[in-house]
Formats: sequence, C-alpha cells, structure tokens
Amino acid sequence: MGTRYSAAFFTEPDRPMVELHQALQQSVDAVDAQMSTWKPGSDLMQLNRAPVGIWIDVPEELATVLAAALEVGRASGGAFDIGVGDLVSAWGFGPGAGAPDPDAAAAAGVVRRVPAHLAIELDLVARRVRKHRPVTLDLSGIAKGYGVDELARVLESHGIRRYLVSIDGELRAGAPKPDGSSWRVALERPEFGYRAAAGVIEIADAALATSGDYRHVVEFRGARYGHTIDPRHHAPLRNGPASVTVRAASAMQADAWATALMVLGPERGGELASALDLEVLFAEHGTDPTDLHQATTPAPERRSYYDQDYR
Repeated sequence: MGTRYSAAFFTEPDRPMVELHQALQQSVDAVDAQMSTWKPGSDLMQLNRAPVGIWIDVPEELATVLAAALEVGRASGGAFDIGVGDLVSAWGFGPGAGAPDPDAAAAAGVVRRVPAHLAIELDLVARRVRKHRPVTLDLSGIAKGYGVDELARVLESHGIRRYLVSIDGELRAGAPKPDGSSWRVALERPEFGYRAAAGVIEIADAALATSGDYRHVVEFRGARYGHTIDPRHHAPLRNGPASVTVRAASAMQADAWATALMVLGPERGGELASALDLEVLFAEHGTDPTDLHQATTPAPERRSYYDQDYR
C-alpha cells in the first residue's frame, strides 16, 4: 500500500514469532493484492476494467470494503466517494504519481459524474459487483483502515488482546496494557514540511484515523494541493480543515469517515458526526489540537450533494 505497517503487543515471552509475523504479513498482502490501484492485476483494477452492465465476482474481503464504502458514501451525501479514481490519477496522486496532468484533470472534471453508491450495484450475498455506468474506483480512503482491522483480527485469532496496530495514519488499539494504562498515540501537528506532536490521545478498544492536507501533496501552478478529492468540485479539496481525526469502533469506519468529514468541513461535518455519534477532532490551519472532542451540535437535515442533479 505504499507504506509500512506496525504491530506492538504483549504476549508470552517464549511465543514463536515467525508464524505470527507471517500471518500479519499475509493479512496486509491480501488487502494489497485485492484493493491496490498500483497493481494492475489487483481485483479492484480488474473491476475497473470490466464493462458496464456485467456482474463481476469479487473476493469476500473486497466485497466487505465496497459495502462499507458505499454505505459511508450514502450516509455522507457523497462526500466520501470511491468513484473518483480518474480524478486521483489526473491530479498526480495515483499510480505513477507525479505532477498533475492539466488535460486529464480538465477532462475528468467535465464528465457528468454520479457518486459510486449510485453508479455501482453490489450483491453482498453472492459477492459480485455490477457497474451501471463507467466509473473508476479508488479505495485509498478506506482500504488501509481495513488492513489495520485485519492486523487486529490476526492478533486476536492468536489469543493476543493487548495490542496497537497501524498502517500509515490509521491505528487500532486492543485491550489496555497489562498495567491497566491505555495506549498513547501522538497527534501530529498539521503543518506541511514540519513533523512534531501537538498532543497525545489515549485509546483502548478503539480505532483512530486522521486525514489531512499537509503530507501527500502536489504543486501545481504555484499552489499546493492535498490528496483529498472533493467530489463536489471534481478537484482536490481547497479551503478545508488542516486535518480531521476520527475515533470509531473499527479502523475501516474511522478511515472512511475521516475523509468524508474532511470534505464536509467543521460545520456540516460536525453536525453529521454528532448525528452518527462519532468522536471527531477538526484541526484548522494555525491551531494546536490537543484532544478529541465529541460533536454536540444538532443533527442536520439529511441532504445529499447529488440530490439536485440526480434526484
């Protein structure tokens, strides 16, 4: 997935590590083989190449992630959209990442777009997918979180309950440490080109994910663009928060909602987080986040970005 994973845990001192290490590696390799946009032979890329209207069989893990992604897409009114793969590539964040391609970005931006939760049909029981219109799927906003959950599953299947596993900015903690203390996770200061902790979050039996505009960036015509695509404007998000951190039961959910709330912003995103009982921290540019808080604003009227165009 273009990054590294880590697993810290407590176990018996004489436990053989080779088998456990292999199981952890295999779990993330399976996610990568199924969901990577950087591997032409991945199951996701085969689905992207499939013609419209044809049912395509997919592995159980990919079907699980697709189902979760489509649900977050619906619940967020399209703020989280896995159907922006062509925009991701055009802006230089996809395979062969580099400088944005102005012609490709312009072409992708004028296409009449339908969010993925309206463009594809998923039969979860039969584990098959059918596209109703051309769409390029990208699971970068959710697959790493699922990979973290898979690392946790492996450890728990081996009887290990006290752990902290992570892939990039997504983490999941198991039970507290033997001394009863929670796992301490540094919250990074959201500044481009500068790495320092702004605070510490203590978690146990929970997952954290952070999305921000200060790490994966491209420079284009004198401006800096973060990697989060705004489906409303068919381009990288502008004038959004510096970062969003979400605490949830699973890393997959935290990962997807961090992206969705990044697009929605503090006002609408905070209202939706409150309605969904998500704990979220919005960090604005120039602020020093120190802890998580739960949004408490009233639940918003449910309204999709796409209702006006695709009702």
